[in-house]
Amino acid sequence: MSALKEYQAKRKFNKTTEPKGEISESESRRFVVHEHHARSLHYDLRLETEGVLKSWAVPKGVPEEPGVKRLAVQVEDHPVGYIDFSGIIPEGEYGAGEVKIWDKGEWDYIEGDLEKGSIKFNLRGEKLKGEYALVRFKDSSRFAGEASKKNWLIFKIKEH
Repeated sequence: MSALKEYQAKRKFNKTTEPKGEISESESRRFVVHEHHARSLHYDLRLETEGVLKSWAVPKGVPEEPGVKRLAVQVEDHPVGYIDFSGIIPEGEYGAGEVKIWDKGEWDYIEGDLEKGSIKFNLRGEKLKGEYALVRFKDSSRFAGEASKKNWLIFKIKEH
């Protein structure tokens, strides 16, 4: 199964200017934070890895101060071409609303494993700088199911 299958299934590329994209051969470690004015304002953190942008919706934005913890809901992987995307997703389409780049830069892996639910990394952006962690919520119930695996916390550990 393609890492972008879910992304592509949610979009009608004849109606949106979002990139359809392919899995990239690049080994870059870029990141972008999109300010997304959809049903409600939120921010999307996207980390380039494994040929795609691993993505989280962060309702209150990526924290800029150490110790502040925020919910980050993992969403479908996006194509690397989305790193430069800004524009209007038409009304009636998935994610409808304005998308603009809030910050971008490079990130460095420190430790951890996304598949296991915990990673530390360093952001080197225009606005966001410093060491961060993403930690997936532990299932608190045997009935929690797949949805609970999408809930993470993001927090800034220290400035750089």
